[in-house]
Order: sequence, then structure tokens, then C-alpha cells
Amino acid sequence: MKSNVEKVSNLSRKLKVEIPAATVQSAFQKVFSGLQREVTIKGFRKGKAPITTIKSMYGERVKQDVVQDLIQKNYPAALNEHKLEPISSPEFEFVDPTEDKDFSFSANFDVRPEITLKKYEGLEVEKEKYEFDAKKVDQVLENIRASRATFETVKEARAAKMGDVAVLDFEGFMGGAPLENGSGKDHHLELGAKQFIDGFEEGIVGMKVGESKTISLKFPDPYHSVELAGKPVEFKTTLKEIKEKVLPELTDDFVKTMGGPENVAALKKTIEEDLQKTEKQRIEDGFKNRLLKVLVKENPVEVPPSLMKEQKASLVEDFKKRMTEQGMGPNDFASYIEKWDADFAKTASEMIQSSFLVDTIAKKHDLFCKKEDLDAKFAEYAQQMHIEEQRIREFYGRPEQASRLTYMITEEKVINFLNKSVKIKEVPAGTFKDEQN
Repeated sequence: MKSNVEKVSNLSRKLKVEIPAATVQSAFQKVFSGLQREVTIKGFRKGKAPITTIKSMYGERVKQDVVQDLIQKNYPAALNEHKLEPISSPEFEFVDPTEDKDFSFSANFDVRPEITLKKYEGLEVEKEKYEFDAKKVDQVLENIRASRATFETVKEARAAKMGDVAVLDFEGFMGGAPLENGSGKDHHLELGAKQFIDGFEEGIVGMKVGESKTISLKFPDPYHSVELAGKPVEFKTTLKEIKEKVLPELTDDFVKTMGGPENVAALKKTIEEDLQKTEKQRIEDGFKNRLLKVLVKENPVEVPPSLMKEQKASLVEDFKKRMTEQGMGPNDFASYIEKWDADFAKTASEMIQSSFLVDTIAKKHDLFCKKEDLDAKFAEYAQQMHIEEQRIREFYGRPEQASRLTYMITEEKVINFLNKSVKIKEVPAGTFKDEQN
């Protein structure tokens, strides 16, 4: 075997391997002999067909097996010879082998970048000040009451207002033609819930039972249906009934019906603890992400093209899944991806760089996930989820889940290490409330 390496770019390599004819012939012979023992050919007992007959019948088919055999044996050897550690799956190039000729193939792949840690201790990172807004407890209580609300028909002759449930018939028209799927009978619409396009619910406000009205609007642009985006539409509407939302009183008896805390005071305490935990976690998660971004900024790493492509595609696919669940159409999704392509690329690059840096710091300071770390995490998950630890271990016994967990634990240990020296710059509560990580 002969091999050489071509440096395609800083992180891309092309490994070329040439295998002598004698080795190729031996590989063919091995495959043909295997077929001779296994196949049954009319006119011959099993395993007794002449090798020439086997070659004439299966000559083309065995080439794939020969290629696989030759690459599996010689590719790792060539990597070892040149001390190469691919970080991406190789893309092989070759011409089908011939039994009495040399065989050559090439493998294209990316290699791990050389990482030089410049500054990773004493990093300056912004962190939100924690403040708890007691009004949020009242908001949750109101949401609970609203979820258990009843609706009673309004007897008095009054106009519909925000917060009411309007029972109505409506028909939509575009250019005088009926709008497909744009009509309803005895439709219950909570005014103010933003269930229709902007302006529709506002158009119902002020109507009285029995009144009919044509509401002229425009579909928003952009809209999940590209065909309707920005187009004018008319809704012929008749209000048939007004229902008023009645909230239950917040009493101990009401709280008991929920199957949780026994009284109002206990419910408030539970809500407050949950809200505090959620807010603190949001602040910590944001701080961790900003810490990793600062780490990347101070220690830039060249990103292998193949990893960049995979990570970006993964981010886009994850976004597509979430947006599809929210009703975004294919055309809108495509335009969004085009508009925010640079953001996806930036996020993918930061994620890859931070993973390299986490790995490098873990190696330097012996922070890789160990068996005792896994044992502690399994016990923690079992307690949190109230299930047997053995079931947790079985789940993380799968290669993909195991890999994710071990990296997550290693990252946690590196973050804890960095936190020992980090210089925190406290910023007002809510500064990063809407940041996208």
C-alpha cells in the first residue's frame, strides 16, 4: 500500500491510497471463494461450481464487496501512517477495481483544528440581577381562574365588549367570491383572544344581538397563506348571542378542586416557588450561554466546513419543526431562512467552537465526565422524575443519549471551573428577557 495526503484547505484533507494488483487479486479471490461455497448453481452440487463459472455470473456484483474489503483494511492503516484523525465522515472516490490491476481510492474529510487557549480564566460576562415580581403570582392565579371560567348568556340588551364570547355566523368574501374555509355557523369567538386576523374582533365589539355587519379588512403581510397575504377581504357577520365570562372565586374550596395544594395560601406559595425557580434558571441559562460566547470571542477556533454544514442544517431543521407546529407555511419558512441565514451560520459556528474549547479545557484540567459523575446524574434524574434509576440507566445506555449526557456533564464541569474566576458584570433585571440563545 502507498498513500499520500493533500492539504485541500486548513482543515480539509484528501488522502490518496494505492493498493497493488496482488492484494486486489487476493481480495477478489477471497470473495469469489466465499460465493463458491454458498451459492447453488443448476447442474452443480452446492460448493462445487467451477470458480470460472462463479466469476462469469457474479463478476460485477463482487466488485462492491472487494471495494469494501480493500477500503476497510487500508483506510485505517493509511490514517495511522499519516497520524490523521478525521472529524467528519469520509467521502470516498474510486473507480471500480479490476482483478489484475492496481486499485486506488481517495478519501476527503476534515480534521480537528489546532486549538490554542489564549484567555479562559477571568472572563468578563454580563449577568442579570435577580428580582422577583410578586405581581406574577397574581397573574398566574388569574390565569387559573380564567381556565375554570364558565360562560353565561347576557340577558341585558347591551353591546359586545372585549372579554365577551360572541356567538356569530360569518361569511368571508374576496373580490365578491366566497373565501375558501372562511365561513362559520354558531361560532364561539372570545373577543380579545386574537383568534382572527387583526381588526375582526374589534369589528364585533359594539354590535348587539341580532345585528348584522360587514367588516372590511386586509390579511396581514406576511401571512401563513401566501395567496392571501395583504389581500382585502370582507366578512358578513351576524351576532346571535353574547356570553359573559364568569370567573370562580379564589377560595380554599376552589383550590381543593384542583387536586394540589389544600388552600389559597399554599397555592400562592407553590406558584411563587415555581416562578422563582423558573426565573433563576432563565438567568443562569442566559449567563452560561453568554459565558460560552465570550469564551469563543477570546479564543476563536477555525470551524471545519463539514461540521458547520451539519450544525447549521440541524438548527434550520429544528426551527422548521417548531414553526410548522405553529402554522408557518413552506414559502414563509423559505423566505425566513433566507433572511436569517447569517444568524443561523453565526449560531452554528459559536456552538461548534464552544464545544472544541470545552473539550480542550476539560482535557487540560481533567474535567471530562467520569463514572461517578454519571452515577450522580442518574440518581439526580431518578429523584426529579420519580422513576426507578435502572430505567434512567437503560435510557442512557443507548449510544446517542449516552454521548449527549456525557458531553453535557463535561460542559457543566467546565462551566463550574470557569465560574470560579469569572468577573460578573451585573445588569438590570430583565435586560436579556427576550434574548434568543
